[in-house]
Amino acid sequence: MFENLSERLERSFKILKGEGKITEINVAETVKDVRKALLDADVSYKVAKEFCDRVKEKAIGSNVLTAVNPRQMMVKIMHDELASFMGSQAQEINLKGNPAVILVAGLNGSGKTTFCAKLAKNIKSKRGMKVMLAACDTFRPAAIEQLKVLAQAVEVPVYTEEGEKDPIKIARSAIAQAKSQGFAVLIIDTAGRLAVDKELMDEISALHKAVSPSETLFVVDAMTGQDAVETAKAFNESLDFDGVVLTKMDGDTRGGAALSIKAVVGKPIKFISSGEKPEALDVFHPERIADRILGMGDVVSLVEKAQEQFDEKQARELKKKLAKNQFTLWDFYQQIQQVKKMGDIKDLAGMIPGVGKAMKDVDIPDDAFKSTEAIILSMTPEEREHPEMINGSRRKRIADGSGTTLPEVNRLLKQFEGTRKLMKGAVTGNLMQQMKGFRPR
Repeated sequence: MFENLSERLERSFKILKGEGKITEINVAETVKDVRKALLDADVSYKVAKEFCDRVKEKAIGSNVLTAVNPRQMMVKIMHDELASFMGSQAQEINLKGNPAVILVAGLNGSGKTTFCAKLAKNIKSKRGMKVMLAACDTFRPAAIEQLKVLAQAVEVPVYTEEGEKDPIKIARSAIAQAKSQGFAVLIIDTAGRLAVDKELMDEISALHKAVSPSETLFVVDAMTGQDAVETAKAFNESLDFDGVVLTKMDGDTRGGAALSIKAVVGKPIKFISSGEKPEALDVFHPERIADRILGMGDVVSLVEKAQEQFDEKQARELKKKLAKNQFTLWDFYQQIQQVKKMGDIKDLAGMIPGVGKAMKDVDIPDDAFKSTEAIILSMTPEEREHPEMINGSRRKRIADGSGTTLPEVNRLLKQFEGTRKLMKGAVTGNLMQQMKGFRPR
């Protein structure tokens, strides 16, 4: 996410390296390079110019001229302006109503239907609210079946009416059923097209008027750059939606849509989605995204993701096992499953300051844990609990059963033993630190 832009901006800031203070000359040179970086990132010329003008104006202000470190000051100014252009702070969705109705619109291929299921899971798991989906896309073949499959995956009911072609009738019936059955939120999936046309706009506008949604979200594919911005602008002129959802952010290394939409359309980005997993949906935090673009990482989001997957009781039990050197291969397997739920490994690494840049050219496949999981699952329960009992013949059996090789099994067992010792040392060392200064009464 934003790799190309981050790299270009890093090169732009090198212009100020070694400079004693900020001057109009070195600011102009830096800003010129920043403007090129933004244009290469598919940011519109108008937005890039306005952004650079604001940066330049702040950089050559009287309070900045005597700055000790011009590079750090420019990074600070850039950070603040990036966050401002993207909306300054996260925007909540409106979930008031009985039920709260969320209307989701977008073109075909934008990830609209998948987003509906992700949003349902997000609201259900993070807010504890009862959610229902409504299949109102009667235009695209198999759209209703797709929503059913996705709804089943996130364990949320979906309202459908077989044979009914009028989305307004379906939506009204869905609202009535959601209300009668005590659902707090109803998410309506609507029809899309390959491009914006009058028929689509008339249909979505009529549906919007008929259901009076609490929140209207427009879904766009981040990888389409300025096309996404122009599509959002066209939709907003007819629909006046409340916020934007950027999908496929894991494939967008430039970031033009994220940087331009708020400035061009005037509507905030409320969610970003990366990957196909139901958990791969995040609230859009402009300041955190600005951190990531400038190579500062995003530790806050990383911690939040970890807190969502790791419960406190399990963490306490694991700490006790580590202290007693009772951490098993099955515990290790369960930790892998929790890490996988947090999202793409490379994306998670990018949230750690300095790591994202170091891993820029490192390829981490989606199935990076596949062989490790296969090896552990090929062991008997006793072998997972007591890996020291795994002799040569057992290792050969495990390798054959997991479809891996003997060296791979040996490597995993060796790495696991080293990790267990390291983790035990870290935990017991931490306990010793906590006991320092303790005096019995």
